[in-house]
Amino acid sequence: MLLLWRHRFATDSWGWEIPAGWADHEENPVEVIRREVLEETGYRVSTMKPLMSCHPMSGISSQRYRECVGSGVERIDEPQPAETSRAAWTPLASLPRLIAAGQVPDGPSLTALAFT
Repeated sequence: MLLLWRHRFATDSWGWEIPAGWADHEENPVEVIRREVLEETGYRVSTMKPLMSCHPMSGISSQRYRECVGSGVERIDEPQPAETSRAAWTPLASLPRLIAAGQVPDGPSLTALAFT
């Protein structure tokens, strides 16, 4: 799993996250995910397969999360410095330990990793 080590100012905390970003209404969600993965990790993804979609807080927001699994990745650039401190390939077997230790603190990442 390709994860990002990031600082979040709202919670003043560090943690591992999946690549993520915003899409405008007219944008294709899969293409947005490809763009965000490239910007945040430096990897180009050739194949994207939808994983899940949900409204994380349907009682107060119309926001929708769309998550995909990518394959056929190729490193073509460095991550953008404003996006992450580092990107790292993390073995799937390590994910439960990272989650239990509180090192994967955000909802979108926890949701996606629950499907792995």
